[in-house]
Amino acid sequence: MEDSLGVRIDLRSDAVHVEGPEDAIARVRRIFQDFEALRRQGVHPHNGELNGMLRLVVADPATTLRSLVDAGKQRSAGVKRTVQPRSVNQRKYVEAIEQNDMVFGVGPAGTGKTYLAVAMAVSAMNAKKVSRIVLVRPAVEAGERLGFLPGSLQEKVDPYLRPLYDALYDLLEPEKVEKMLEKNVIEVAPLAFMRGRTLNDAFIIMDEAQNTTVEQMKMFLTRMGNNSKAVITGDITQIDLPNPRKSGLLDAINILDGVEGIHFCHFEDSDVVRHALVQRIVRAYDSAKSQQQELPLGLGEAIAVPSQGHESRTVAQPQLPAKPQ
Repeated sequence: MEDSLGVRIDLRSDAVHVEGPEDAIARVRRIFQDFEALRRQGVHPHNGELNGMLRLVVADPATTLRSLVDAGKQRSAGVKRTVQPRSVNQRKYVEAIEQNDMVFGVGPAGTGKTYLAVAMAVSAMNAKKVSRIVLVRPAVEAGERLGFLPGSLQEKVDPYLRPLYDALYDLLEPEKVEKMLEKNVIEVAPLAFMRGRTLNDAFIIMDEAQNTTVEQMKMFLTRMGNNSKAVITGDITQIDLPNPRKSGLLDAINILDGVEGIHFCHFEDSDVVRHALVQRIVRAYDSAKSQQQELPLGLGEAIAVPSQGHESRTVAQPQLPAKPQ
């Protein structure tokens, strides 16, 4: 509150003393009053929830702690954990899912893209807005081949779908999840199983969308049936495809931008809600990547490298420092 509202807050023996502009002091007073009212109602935000709510409240004068808690309760009907956005972009993402039939959530790891999407799916099903949840993920290997992994097809694929299972078990009781999976009310499947299907009255989520090809993405996006919602999440900085430029997510961002009924939400490193170290790691990698892109070619000698055709292309060869004598 001090950093964002430009006030100074001191804890005295009998009161909280606030100095600063009059309008900022009024906002701080309202935050404390709301917090006290919520405390008396038995609402005790934990695990970073209060910090996340305060970030939203100080960023938007029209937002209050009470309104955030009330909205969280509505979305959390039948869910054991409160579905509460912790940043401005997370809030826009949740609202976009409520208002649009198709939403893309694009951003770095740890920004809650998948977790919030699964939470909204569970909330929609509990509210009888959809009759089932379909969770999809491309099974792209990080160096190994599926065929060489032990077990049946389902056992080979399950590790790739584990993040989706984790979100489900975090939001619902394990027995309830098992029963829903058994009855196919919740279906978790690799992307390859989606071809030829029409998904009616369903909340469909595709995770790790950056690892789809252009053809796979088009196939998935055309599976939507009547009364269905689709949320597509991905991180364009972590593409595991042999040719990253052929990512279906990148292609969809370029082609579908501006299409009515489709909304794009872009997350930043400031939206990371995992360990504080994750935020610093994301920023370090982004900084290193931007420095590499700015590296001028004149730093090294130009050498000719044969390309796949008959022509040659020129690349820069960095000049290494001389070995010490």
